Amino acid sequence: MERVINIDDLKVVLYYTGRITIIVGLIMIIPLIAGILFTEWPAVIDFLFSIALSLVVGYLFMIIGRTHYIPRIFHAMTIAAFSWIIAMILAAVPYYLSGHMKSFLDACFDTMSGFTTTGLILIQDLEHVSVALNTWRHLVTYTGGQGIAVLALTFLITPSSYAYKIMIGEGKEQVLPNVKHTASQIWKVSNIYLLLGTIMLAIVAYKNGIRPQMAIMHGMWIFMSAWSTGGFAPYSQNILYYHSVAFYVISLVFAIIGSMNFATHYAIWSGNFKEIFKNIELKSFSITLTLTSFVAIAALGFGKIYKGASSLFNMVFFQMVSAHTTTGLSTIYSASFLREWNELALLAAITAMAIGGSASSTAGGFKGIRVGIIFKAIIREIRNFVAPENAVITSKIHHIRDIVLEDSLVKSAALIIVLYAVTYFLGALVGVAYGYPFIQSLFESVSAASNVGLSIGVTSVTMPTLLKVVYIFEMWIGRLEFISVLVFISFIFKLVSLRGLIWK
Repeated sequence: MERVINIDDLKVVLYYTGRITIIVGLIMIIPLIAGILFTEWPAVIDFLFSIALSLVVGYLFMIIGRTHYIPRIFHAMTIAAFSWIIAMILAAVPYYLSGHMKSFLDACFDTMSGFTTTGLILIQDLEHVSVALNTWRHLVTYTGGQGIAVLALTFLITPSSYAYKIMIGEGKEQVLPNVKHTASQIWKVSNIYLLLGTIMLAIVAYKNGIRPQMAIMHGMWIFMSAWSTGGFAPYSQNILYYHSVAFYVISLVFAIIGSMNFATHYAIWSGNFKEIFKNIELKSFSITLTLTSFVAIAALGFGKIYKGASSLFNMVFFQMVSAHTTTGLSTIYSASFLREWNELALLAAITAMAIGGSASSTAGGFKGIRVGIIFKAIIREIRNFVAPENAVITSKIHHIRDIVLEDSLVKSAALIIVLYAVTYFLGALVGVAYGYPFIQSLFESVSAASNVGLSIGVTSVTMPTLLKVVYIFEMWIGRLEFISVLVFISFIFKLVSLRGLIWK
């Protein structure tokens, strides 16, 4: 059945995107305050201009889009995808004005990387970036981890039926009956951890010689990066800058917790501690992290590239956890992947990045729950083959509750995995077309599409413009898990189609 699109369809998309855009502008007040506190007046001016621009764009969208039209599910999908593009562009303005970006495209690359919690960067002279801009960089990834739309649902969008549609458009799971309460709980959990993580990391930073006020900023920045599985750090050495095992361990713990499903967080916080041992996502993560880490350690440790338990932890296991949680924090340089990691170890890292963390979390990848579903489906089929002909074999998975493993669930999981695999491969082909070796191109493509942020050296300001655009697209479509982006593209195509405004 065909659905006719009229002007109200476009209006409702603009109206709710405008509301989300206003939130982006309001969030900039935080780095503005940081700039004032640290007397960074050029950065203050940059953020004042960026805030004004964001608010103007947001209000214009709302004025143009004012309508009584009731949002439908395809509106929500379109709003979710479109708002990330607008947020990317507006969040890039203070980046570009800072003088640390070679082009506005590079600034957009970094903000899409931030909002999607990827962590790949093109910013220049990172050691001399202002406190205000560093705060903005990490705040972008912290906001993106929870979800831009989720933030808007918490403060601006009140009707529950509309809010629910926008939330699922962004790939989030409703934990509580009231969707606004769900969004609030997501931020409550994140902000409690933010306080705890900032204090812990700030203490370690202070003990390692960083002056108190900056120790607090470093603790907050790295926590935001770890919890949101974002991968940003205030220095080009990434987390290696701190040279502290305590700093590494705390960061890893919060990265693992951050990669967990928000529904799982809520279940545990509600006292259901058995969920830790029963949940299919946590089981899948434990198994695949163990297997991929063993392969990498065997390939590098047993080959005597890294010697000793401490070296294996700092140089290998940290990278594998970072890859699997799609955090992107790194204790080695990008060149080390190229010079020191052999192909077997790189394939282990690529596999970990591709799988990623849990659904409805800050993590990327095609998610552990889908790996668990496919594995359970394979076991079910094997049991069907060996069972008597009249036997009825059923399988269940446990995620908060027991769920019957139906064919539709298996097909859905398989479809998403295939879409990710195709995206990884096509992104790698673009890299190969520009002369990069396949293994390097695949590593970088998977890192972008799975929103990881580890780099083997392909990502740089000198890489071809098309490759930058491809990685931006991969980060975007990977973070929203395809459907919202595909609906958005189809929506735009139908609006400009010469055949008329028809939604199919």
